[in-house]
Amino acid sequence: MSVSISTPRVALVTGSGRKRIGFHVADALAELGYRIAVHFRTSADDAAETVEHLSSRGADATAFQADLAVESNVRDLIRDVRDHFGRLDVLVNCAAIYDSTPLEEVTAADVRRHFEVNVLGTFLCAQHAGLAMVEQPEGGCIVNFGDWATARPYVDYAPYLVSKGAIPTLTRCLAIELGKRNPRVRVNCVLPGPLLFPADMPSAEREQAIRSTIVQREGRPEDAAAAVRFLVENEFVTGVCLPVDGGRTIYSGES
Repeated sequence: MSVSISTPRVALVTGSGRKRIGFHVADALAELGYRIAVHFRTSADDAAETVEHLSSRGADATAFQADLAVESNVRDLIRDVRDHFGRLDVLVNCAAIYDSTPLEEVTAADVRRHFEVNVLGTFLCAQHAGLAMVEQPEGGCIVNFGDWATARPYVDYAPYLVSKGAIPTLTRCLAIELGKRNPRVRVNCVLPGPLLFPADMPSAEREQAIRSTIVQREGRPEDAAAAVRFLVENEFVTGVCLPVDGGRTIYSGES
């Protein structure tokens, strides 16, 4: 964002306490000079370590706790971030859950939990942060996280993938809703591919996932962070869902 402002810019990254994609996004934005609001739900110790890491790099960082499926928590989170830093310029919605369950064992509670965290949490954060950005002459930027596999789903993750399938529609909807209120407010989405495999993932599954990309390698969390930087910095991009998947969306590796 090239708009000149009198105070350093502020970014809230949900789910950035633990050392997963949100951590790397926060690190990348700190490198750009952003003050960082580190969000966590239960991982207070990890969030403290993230704040310490960012502070050691010269960034102004503070941790904030919230359950994003609870509207009052989200409202308080956005208020507390703005009260602490004085403004909010970027929101990156990285918080999510990703559970594997065979279809035969999926319950209504499983589906509901994924929608509460992955859809409702993203929506509430984008809604309240976006309306705060509307009030700022400089506007702001929101980046949501979906998943490449909503285009070509795989087995045993139905609640997760169904919930992530809502994120592109949410992104386009709020890009219009917020942009019509303040054209300097933009909303985009990253659709990551195989960027951070689970530690316990069998090596055969890992290799199969890599072979299913065109680039024939595992991605890195830094690849997603670089995509966020692009979407934050390019002021002529809004309502876009950007796959960062090594080409896996369009290539199966089996044809």
